[in-house]
Amino acid sequence: MSNHRRSFPSGRIAYVNGRYLPHAGACVHIEDRGLQFADSVYEVCAVLDGHLIDEQGHTERLGRSLNALQMEMPMRPAALGIVMRELIRRNRLRNGLVYLQVTRGAYRRDHVIPGNPELSVMMTARSMNVAAVEKRRSEGIAVVTLPDLRWGRCDIKTTGLLPNTLAKSEARKRGAFEAWLVDSDFMITEGTSANAWIVTGDGVLVTRNLSHNILAGVTRAGVLTALKSVTGLPVEQRPFSVDEALTAKEAFITSASGGVIPVVSIDGKPLGDGKPGAVARKVHELYSRLTAATVAA
Repeated sequence: MSNHRRSFPSGRIAYVNGRYLPHAGACVHIEDRGLQFADSVYEVCAVLDGHLIDEQGHTERLGRSLNALQMEMPMRPAALGIVMRELIRRNRLRNGLVYLQVTRGAYRRDHVIPGNPELSVMMTARSMNVAAVEKRRSEGIAVVTLPDLRWGRCDIKTTGLLPNTLAKSEARKRGAFEAWLVDSDFMITEGTSANAWIVTGDGVLVTRNLSHNILAGVTRAGVLTALKSVTGLPVEQRPFSVDEALTAKEAFITSASGGVIPVVSIDGKPLGDGKPGAVARKVHELYSRLTAATVAA
């Protein structure tokens, strides 16, 4: 344990229940329900050039997730933004990620949800290897398909991520960056930590429609908004099969941590010429313009 604790970079600051604390010493109670039951939700917000990206979208989704689990927002959105910005300032963060988690708090371990919970709120901030992200964007990534073993409410962004971590780890063992999860009808739902997109031979962008089966990605929503500003890039929100993905012209993933990243192979089979395509590049440009305009506003 001590060796693991020393692996944390020195100087990092975390936020826990109203206090800014050294990262290595930031703790919650051993019976916090986030630890005992994954009775908690989270958000990850990108920071670029010192600015929070898609802050409103992440805050609104946090509220939806909390509401689905019968929890209240721990503070007003404006106050939440102040804490995140102060955490960014204290960590001298230029490019990176802010992680926010809300749990139902610490109680005697019992499956029954307690009444009038005292929520725990914690946040961390860390830098991001921008060069590595840009390398993935310029070269593209490989994905593999694996069975979707998650629970039936994937639209709630809970911390119960064991199936996701197992699938992501299996993908890395197979030499891929990400896993695309496949339901019982052999349709792709999403990635372990990103939404999945394909581009058909006719140039139509396809991503899974929102339901309880996938997370309503904030970056996904931003991309859809950006695509409304152009013609020639039609979008369909519907399920698509593994076979359709394997024969797609292009594919890409969207996430807060990476934005738009091209996919160049699926299950070891190259898409097109095995290189990032023009549509994925265009989508990245459109989304980047949208986020830049939002930050400047």
